[in-house]
Amino acid sequence: MKFVIAPDSFKGCMTAKQAAEAMRAGLRRVFPDAEYVMVPMADGGEGTVQSLVDATGGELRQAQVLDPLQRRTVAEYGLLGDAAGVADAADDSAGLTAVIEMAAASGIQFVDDETKNPLVTTTYGTGQLIRAALDDGARTIILGVGGSATNDGGAGMAEALGVRFLDADGNPIPRGGGFLDRLDHIDVSGIDPRIAETRMLIASDVTNPLVGPKGASAVFGPQKGATPDMVARLDANLTHYADVIRRDLGVEVADAPGAGGAGGLGAGLLAFTKSTMRSGVEIVSQTVRLADRAVGADYCLTGEGGIDFQTQYGKTPMGVAQAVHCGNPGIGVVALAGYVGEGIDQLYDLGIDSVFGIVPAAVSLDRALADGPANLERTAENVGRLIRIGR
Repeated sequence: MKFVIAPDSFKGCMTAKQAAEAMRAGLRRVFPDAEYVMVPMADGGEGTVQSLVDATGGELRQAQVLDPLQRRTVAEYGLLGDAAGVADAADDSAGLTAVIEMAAASGIQFVDDETKNPLVTTTYGTGQLIRAALDDGARTIILGVGGSATNDGGAGMAEALGVRFLDADGNPIPRGGGFLDRLDHIDVSGIDPRIAETRMLIASDVTNPLVGPKGASAVFGPQKGATPDMVARLDANLTHYADVIRRDLGVEVADAPGAGGAGGLGAGLLAFTKSTMRSGVEIVSQTVRLADRAVGADYCLTGEGGIDFQTQYGKTPMGVAQAVHCGNPGIGVVALAGYVGEGIDQLYDLGIDSVFGIVPAAVSLDRALADGPANLERTAENVGRLIRIGR
């Protein structure tokens, strides 16, 4: 018997690695001599750095950066180990691979109801994390976008990498999306030359453009503190920003799918780096070579905190099912979750064979989180017992 165990984290309860270990512990009570392939997973959001470091035997690093309000803080990123593949690479010349969550430096957790203000928040710290990864020798960077406090179009990120955003008098404009209307021209002569040698893989499932009614400001601005007047101002500023990028760099970002992710960070990455935008779980599954590691397996256990009809749209359990079926179409895929919502029957035609909830009774959220590892272990054991009956 061979099992692939590839869960995402159970938010607020277990990391992906801890969830995988609980699943294995339960299955081992039934199949003590089975082979277990452990592949902690993520979908590009929170937990992606930890999951990829755990899955590849990599290491966490720290860097001093500026948070969205330009206060000093320390943020983590990861360098992946020897088990990592290079997602969508045509050769093996890409050097080290780093993984960064932009929220680690520029996330919404750094502000509160009193301080959140997308007119002034900046992605400068995200650029500092990119530069730290370059200093470590990374030439492929997986960048998870999401959970941002910013709406600056990635201008802060680019400034940290050496790009200058200048007004009509040749002076640098202040950081933040509220000041992009002052932008007269962009000077990229001082950009870090290593950027030209580095591939950026943007892990995102957001398809919003930079501007307009479905753009960064209109859709995501309010949750970052933008009033209706601020949304209009930010959208106008990003429209001007996109016009200057098109004129000075010859890159069209205003309507590019995904450019609106993380307050327009997607646009900045597309404009100033060699970027490719991909589904987060697809990047992760390719990086950890999930399909290859599933060859010859009988079953795959996956899961995350909640599973419902939305799981089919780029969530980890669905991405895992699709990846393991590529190398092994006959594998059985079982998903475990703390919460099972409506519409899971839609998943059964898409590669997930069965879904199990792990909470045994009506309990408080605090109790469910505290008992999560034990509940997951017990449920995995019961899944194993069903498999044994079937065999």
